[in-house]
Amino acid sequence: MHEYKSPTQLSHIPFLPGNTIRNVNKTDFRLQHTLDYKNGYALRHVELPPDLKSPEVLLMMQNGVGADPWITYGDRPRTHADDRGKAFVPAHVLFDKVVLRFDAYFKQTVHESIEKYHLRRVRILYYVEDDSIAVVEPPVENSGIPQGVLIKRQRLPKSSTEFFTVRDFNLATNVTFYGKTFRVVDCDAFTRRYMSDTENIQLNNPERMPEDPHEVHRSRPTRAYVAGPKGPDKLKRFLENDRKVLRFFCVWDDRQSMFGELREFILHYYLVDDSVEVREVQKPNNGRDPFPILLRRQQLPKAFHELSDVNDASKYTWKDFRVGGVINILGRPFLIRDCDDYTRTFYGEHLHLAPAEMQPLELNRGNDGTRAVQDEVPPYNGFGSVEDSLGSVKYLVLKPPKKDFIKMLENEHKVLRFVAKMRSKHKEDIERRFVISYRLSDDMMTIYEPPQRNAGIIGGKFMERTRVLLPGSSLTDPAGPQYYNAQNLFVGACVTVFAHDFILLDADEYVFNYMESDPAQFPQSNVQEIIERARTLIQQRGGASAKKLVQDVCDRAADPAQPGFCDRLKLLEAGRAVWARDLTDHEVITLARQFEDKQRKVNYRALLEAL
Repeated sequence: MHEYKSPTQLSHIPFLPGNTIRNVNKTDFRLQHTLDYKNGYALRHVELPPDLKSPEVLLMMQNGVGADPWITYGDRPRTHADDRGKAFVPAHVLFDKVVLRFDAYFKQTVHESIEKYHLRRVRILYYVEDDSIAVVEPPVENSGIPQGVLIKRQRLPKSSTEFFTVRDFNLATNVTFYGKTFRVVDCDAFTRRYMSDTENIQLNNPERMPEDPHEVHRSRPTRAYVAGPKGPDKLKRFLENDRKVLRFFCVWDDRQSMFGELREFILHYYLVDDSVEVREVQKPNNGRDPFPILLRRQQLPKAFHELSDVNDASKYTWKDFRVGGVINILGRPFLIRDCDDYTRTFYGEHLHLAPAEMQPLELNRGNDGTRAVQDEVPPYNGFGSVEDSLGSVKYLVLKPPKKDFIKMLENEHKVLRFVAKMRSKHKEDIERRFVISYRLSDDMMTIYEPPQRNAGIIGGKFMERTRVLLPGSSLTDPAGPQYYNAQNLFVGACVTVFAHDFILLDADEYVFNYMESDPAQFPQSNVQEIIERARTLIQQRGGASAKKLVQDVCDRAADPAQPGFCDRLKLLEAGRAVWARDLTDHEVITLARQFEDKQRKVNYRALLEAL
């Protein structure tokens, strides 16, 4: 058998028959394909068939035979030698969203006009991913020329056999696409950095974008604006106030008449010609035909008694409108209740009105101060949920009630658990204990009763997951039912569930940590406020004598192995004699948690010293 030599040792032997390594154990001479297709893209296939995974083949692959181009091309210079062994990355992944932007222009000849040409500014976008090019012209206001995409993204031919590449672009040069010549003048910072670092192309100095003579001629003032005998110059007014519109929100209170109601409108005032347009705010299921415009755009007379007043009477101007004022729209009194931000800023700049004078008015009050008529909601019919039945009132085509998905995502798997007892007149119910779980994602509550030996009551699920009504609320309330939320649940609170009263005795540590993280929503967990209140109550109850009363109870309940520490619930019972009802059980537990070295073991001596 021949002695194995590495490719480095065989570099001087010519690639001729008899000088190559022959594997005598090879029985399968089929060629392995190196490219495969996945999702429509060609990828390199690196998995070998089982019969090719012989020790000789693996040894040759480890030494680079068949994989290193140096074996085939010998000592030719390699430009990508460092890429050996790296994973193949397709171009659509490597150069995804890599776009080069060049600023350019071209001149369009104008025939039979005093203008010789139009100078049109464009942006050339080069996509490195597939060498495609797009030419886009940014829109210019009042140009009168269709603008936008001039050449859609595609590979542009440079000649009959070549396409444009990134190396064909530079600054201060011309490029020709489909017979139209573009002058490239500048590029953005990313393009400059890419051309220098990746392509090793030194860009030329940028050129200044030339000006269009016709645009310069149009932009200069043609004549002086003076007021003539018929009033201000209309051209000046058009140039200064074109597309400037004041918007007011108005109401028309027609409830004094038969079948009248409070209707909302939007008033547009056009500064360019002092014209007014009134549009009605359309609401679903209002029973009215969809006529959007109550008053077409025209100048609005201040008084309207007969048809000739439209042309003869004095007209409204923008100085006559105020938030809270009443205007006459063809015999109908309209109350201006609000305006948009642009209108509020306009009046502040021209009339120097304070922001307090432009505050919106309440929509539910009319001119006479009476409450507006509220939509009557029929009582709950008992089918489905309240929100589901309410959908048949609001919509003609039934829709499922909307869910608060943001709340559900933020509070997913967040559950507040409390230990409770039942407050009942029956003796057999006094010792029963329950676990109340409140889900923050959907405000639903479940009650579970742990089994107790010799209790005579079978434990298990006491209440399925459901929303519990607050005491005094019902499903037929016109404003909608009110349910228990997280703010209503704290240690010491009484929860009424279907005529059963539950007293919350304790909670798990997650509940206390969750509430203390947001003291604004849960005032029972505001540590600083509770400490100040407890210190004040200690002083009002006698100071040292009140502390001694608490300490005596805690000393009797203290752990002999750890003097000065007692259980949290023992401190809660001792504090009830001092704080009475001024501090809830949840507030006392929040105070005790600040002096716990171990879980539910309170250093009551340090607590009394702090108070």
